[in-house]
Amino acid sequence: MTTQPPTEPTPADAHADSPLIAERREKLRALRAAAQQGGPVAFPNDVRPQHTAEGLQAEYGHMSNELLEPLQARVSVAGRMMLKRVMGKASFATIQDASFGPTGGRIQLYLTKDALGEATYEAFKHWDLGDILYAEGTVFKTRTGELSVKADRLRLVVKSLRPLPDKFHGVHDQELKYRQRYVDLMTDVAARERFVARSRAVTALREVMVSNGFLEVETPMLHPIPGGANARPFVTYHHALDQEMYLRIAPELYLKRLLVGGFDRVFEINRNFRNEGISVRHNPEFTMMEFYAAYWNHADMMAYTERLIRQVAHAVCGGGRLVYQGRDVDLDAPFERLTIREAILRHTDAGERVDDPEWLRTQLRRLGVDPVKERLDSRSLAGLQVLYFEETVEDKLWQPTFICNHPTEISPLARASDTDPTITERFELYITGREVANGFSELNDPEDQAARFHAQVANKDAGDDEAMYFDADYIRALEYGMPPAGGCGIGIDRLVMLLTDSASIRDVILFPALRREG
Repeated sequence: MTTQPPTEPTPADAHADSPLIAERREKLRALRAAAQQGGPVAFPNDVRPQHTAEGLQAEYGHMSNELLEPLQARVSVAGRMMLKRVMGKASFATIQDASFGPTGGRIQLYLTKDALGEATYEAFKHWDLGDILYAEGTVFKTRTGELSVKADRLRLVVKSLRPLPDKFHGVHDQELKYRQRYVDLMTDVAARERFVARSRAVTALREVMVSNGFLEVETPMLHPIPGGANARPFVTYHHALDQEMYLRIAPELYLKRLLVGGFDRVFEINRNFRNEGISVRHNPEFTMMEFYAAYWNHADMMAYTERLIRQVAHAVCGGGRLVYQGRDVDLDAPFERLTIREAILRHTDAGERVDDPEWLRTQLRRLGVDPVKERLDSRSLAGLQVLYFEETVEDKLWQPTFICNHPTEISPLARASDTDPTITERFELYITGREVANGFSELNDPEDQAARFHAQVANKDAGDDEAMYFDADYIRALEYGMPPAGGCGIGIDRLVMLLTDSASIRDVILFPALRREG
């Protein structure tokens, strides 16, 4: 059974009735009418290209035309028509396929009336940029040395109803590039290469993890209780269970349940959701890799995270010495390690005033920190130092730097130091002024964890929307006994920003969150 398309497709937006689109729709109607009379169908699905632009370049690009012509190497290709030159009895068209390499997936077609026949050649003259074509023929090189396909068969595979944009770059068009990523990818080779690099980075992460004995697992995206990080969750409702559910803000508590169950090393690469602001470094839906290892501590995790990021950079970029936004970043050098206090002393002029709570409160107010939201009057000295660090130091940590020894009051899932219970065995990794990873020795004392959860609940009752809930099942799991362990989470989007020299997180997320059109 076949279903006929509507005679008048509903416009997708206000530009759908433009003269150019109307002209293309008329061409499509003519194709449909011809198909009713026994001509080719408007949208065929029987084409099977056997070659790609980059594959042909690799196989034949090094050969001269004197060697190519006698070979009569027969090929078939398909792709979107990006360029077109009609010249009497001979014409040229450049198509772009999904292959990646020096040519950007582009190959030139040489088209003649003698080789194609008058009907096909005349039809080609009315095809438009953006149409998807299929061609068969032999490879040769033009007088300018461009590898091309001398086509003797040509088909229109997809009629494009919308013209390609003439200009699709620059700050003015950034939102268009994010909103219509499909157009961005077809017109900007750099954009396609950036997302290929992202895929390679995720693949490299996975390969390194598996090679080090970590088991990849999947944990729920819908949580009955949000947990694993201090963040405001997205709330939804499950009608069959008749209860509120939350999109996960972190997989941590489920992954640590697996440590209780007997898996010693686990990791997960998947989405987290946090109902927070949007910026060049924040998207409400983002990708994280979290991993946990029994009988490791925070020092083991720091050493492993450093090696892991270095290995991924070598896999994606060919080395660890990168340039990000015009400045050098050296991932091959040992990562620096500083406490929060040491970082403040290194990168500000606070001096000994760093230990004066009243001075810190005054400075934070001057920096625009909300004293009510951040509870400045009730914060400990260590808590105030963290806020001051975030406001004055974070963006100065350009080279890879581990910031260590976070206060217990803001680290509800981390193990406290055996020598100083006011701080935890926790670290955050900063590169190019932004946090890339967060890890610690895991808290496995169920009574201590329960007390920390109760403190978080008190904070929530006091108005902290990002404080954690009390997770009774997680406490029950800890009561069975979790081995000592270390854990870490790496922000994949921010790591890919570094590896691809991208200024905004939206540049490395295929479909970032945007305000609804209209």
